[in-house]
Amino acid sequence: MTAPHAPLEIFDDTGIHRVLCVVAHPDDMEYGGSAAVAEWTSRGVEVAYLLLTAGEAGIRDRAPEEVGPLRAEEQRDACAIVGVDQLTILDFPDGLVPADISVREAIARRIREFRPDAVVAQTWELEARWGLNHVDHRHTGIATVDALRDADNPWVFREQTTEDGLEAWATKWLLVTGPAGTHAVPLSEASVKKGIASLEAHKVYLAALPDHMAPGEMINQITADGGAAAGVERALPVRAIRMG
Repeated sequence: MTAPHAPLEIFDDTGIHRVLCVVAHPDDMEYGGSAAVAEWTSRGVEVAYLLLTAGEAGIRDRAPEEVGPLRAEEQRDACAIVGVDQLTILDFPDGLVPADISVREAIARRIREFRPDAVVAQTWELEARWGLNHVDHRHTGIATVDALRDADNPWVFREQTTEDGLEAWATKWLLVTGPAGTHAVPLSEASVKKGIASLEAHKVYLAALPDHMAPGEMINQITADGGAAAGVERALPVRAIRMG
């Protein structure tokens, strides 16, 4: 159903050819974001994922040494479903992602390597639509904002430019998932189905969360609500921030 008054503006992705998605854990992109990724890759946009952790502390009754590789494999499966073949998983500690320069340096490095036109990040707000936001999400979101500016400044993290051959890079857009959306990314039915399947790929993780909403129900609700707010059938709400 089309919303009579659409408070969310349709995001114009003309000129966006590469998108880098920066999140803290495996599964973080799969709560609506991967449906937008499926939409982009179906149109030839190159998308890469950067995860700061392997999510090794995410299952209470299983050891991190066992869980990390399992969750990384599930993320690779989720990526394949939505057309992503560039997945980088760093080794910051799950649950203890630091709010320091090391995280900014790692994200800025990947931005300079991949040279995206847009970066997708998770919200850094304390209160999100699902409740109180995880500390790793908050630290990752803030670090991503700072790293976008760092990557564009040739005098910041100079060893990357002087020793590693990377160049400063100015990303055009920051797209933040979560509350306080300003724009919407319209989605086809096929992209929504791929988004659902990508969340379902996290089988081990979801099995450890018996009260978790069914992936189909959750993603359909998020994308239907986003579509209603934008006057289209299905959409992902994002906060679109023009950088520079």
